[in-house]
Amino acid sequence: MQALAVVLFPVLLMLFALAMERFEARLNRAGVREQEVQEFLDAASSAEVATLAAEGFPNALARFRTRRRRGGDVMEEDVALLDDRARRAS
Repeated sequence: MQALAVVLFPVLLMLFALAMERFEARLNRAGVREQEVQEFLDAASSAEVATLAAEGFPNALARFRTRRRRGGDVMEEDVALLDDRARRAS
C-alpha cells in the first residue's frame, strides 16, 4: 500500500500543478493590468466611478476607454446616468 502511495503521490502532485498553471493562465488573460487601474483611478469621471460601484471594474474600464477614444470630455449620457442614480438613491 505504501509503495502505491509513493508512486501515485508525485503523479497526482504534477497533475495538480499543471491544472493550476492552466487556471492561472486564464486568470492572467482575463485580468486587468496594474497600469490600467492606476490610469483609471487618476482620470476617471464621476460617472465612471459610479459605474465601478454599480457594475464592477470591467464595465467601468470599458466606459473609461470609450470616453478616452471620443475625446476625453465627460459625455452627456454620463451626466444623465449620474442624475438618474442620484434620483434613485433619494
